Amino acid sequence: MKMPVPDSVVIARRREIVEALRAIVPGEGVIVDENELRAYECDGLTAYRQLPMVAVLPSTVEQVSQVLKTCKAMGVKVVPRGAGTSLSGGALPLADGVLLGMGKFKRILDIDYANRCVTVQPGVTNLGISNAVAHEGFYYAPDPSSQIACTIGGNIAENSGGVHCLKYGLTTNNVLGLEMVLMDGTVIRLGGKHLDAGGYDLMGIVTGSEGLLGVVTEVTVRILKKPATARAVLLGFPSSEQGGDCVAAIIAAGIIPGGMEMMDRPAIHAAEAFVHAGYPLDVEALLIVELDGPAAEVDHLIDRVEAIARDKGACYARVSKSEEERLAFWAGRKAAFPAVGRISPDYYCMDGTIPRKALPLVLQRMQEMSDRCGLRVANVFHAGDGNLHPLILYDANKPGELEAAEAFGNDILRLCVEVGGVLTGEHGVGVEKRDLMTDQFDEADLQQQQRLKCAFDPDGLLNPGKVFPTLHRCAELGRLHVHQGELRFPDIPRF
Repeated sequence: MKMPVPDSVVIARRREIVEALRAIVPGEGVIVDENELRAYECDGLTAYRQLPMVAVLPSTVEQVSQVLKTCKAMGVKVVPRGAGTSLSGGALPLADGVLLGMGKFKRILDIDYANRCVTVQPGVTNLGISNAVAHEGFYYAPDPSSQIACTIGGNIAENSGGVHCLKYGLTTNNVLGLEMVLMDGTVIRLGGKHLDAGGYDLMGIVTGSEGLLGVVTEVTVRILKKPATARAVLLGFPSSEQGGDCVAAIIAAGIIPGGMEMMDRPAIHAAEAFVHAGYPLDVEALLIVELDGPAAEVDHLIDRVEAIARDKGACYARVSKSEEERLAFWAGRKAAFPAVGRISPDYYCMDGTIPRKALPLVLQRMQEMSDRCGLRVANVFHAGDGNLHPLILYDANKPGELEAAEAFGNDILRLCVEVGGVLTGEHGVGVEKRDLMTDQFDEADLQQQQRLKCAFDPDGLLNPGKVFPTLHRCAELGRLHVHQGELRFPDIPRF
């Protein structure tokens, strides 16, 4: 995976850059030792590694502002980083760049039950928000599998989802306000506790922008009251295709579960051995369908879901009888990724989204690809919204297997686009899917997206090398460059 060629002139000025950063963030806030920098050499996509030139750990908004302003003045690239759980290489450092770690921003600033919102710093974990309001019967709906570790700032960057995003939405549907620092040090606020605001939806643009537009320093999120009743049902099928048919049939019937997840046989066995959730081991596919709301409504919907499942060939059905049992059902799903690590030395976690009706076809085609390339695949995914997370199993110690896994993953993502889907659902593009963007977008689409980046970061210093397969300078995209208040060639008429 090629990254921008390091700027030797910037690297030669490393000492000067470090001194400038230490003047802003004193003490241990600037990291230069090679061994200490190893902690930042990669994110959750561990196949790619690169030491940053220097890491800086600010603790105030003013420090973030001064760091960015200084880096802009010195022409130094900046890579923002949260908890480093990104699975697309979004936080991969640059050899000639500053790694801006936001780990010290971990305070909950305000809990407002009357307005049903919480304001936090970006280093607060996803689960930390729900834990802070649980005693009052509230929770934060988006719940990625890494919620115990991933931070809300990273969730904003990637527009994270989770098992309950089918009914309650992704991060973008649950964020009310942001404070963000631009590359020139300007601090801006978008949204707030109010329901909506006039003008362009800049908050929607920032959510999912993968650190290319600014650095988030404060987030206000919506919290929800816990439903009166929540029950989950396990549904087993003789084939993954039948499980996929059931997913489409449930949604087509007008039923929107709180969550609807699917695992295939390898994932079922790995999760059950790891968590002992009580999963059936004699089925090829397992659906976890959760219904929530008033008790009478939940009972009615469970009966309907079971009937639909039987019609689609389900050979196993089990409804949770207690809250402990419901949580056990989900514990297996939440632990599926680490559980698969028990059956393979390495795995490559993919992320693509398809129309629900294409699930049976895509699952069949993936199995055919697996047979051809000789690499196993375990499927764990958000079935309700078509967000796939196939885990390609390989051994990095065997020559060529990583490359084969990458090629297999690329074929899966191209298949997602082929059937009318997209390259990513919640993990982002990062470096992993960067060179596949031309499979989904044409040149005009990509140039227009880059023009938007130019509006926020005209020098292209924020997280370069990510998302865009070919990076154009803003001048090449028709942006006029203004230097010290003067346009170049001011005598030329412009319209």
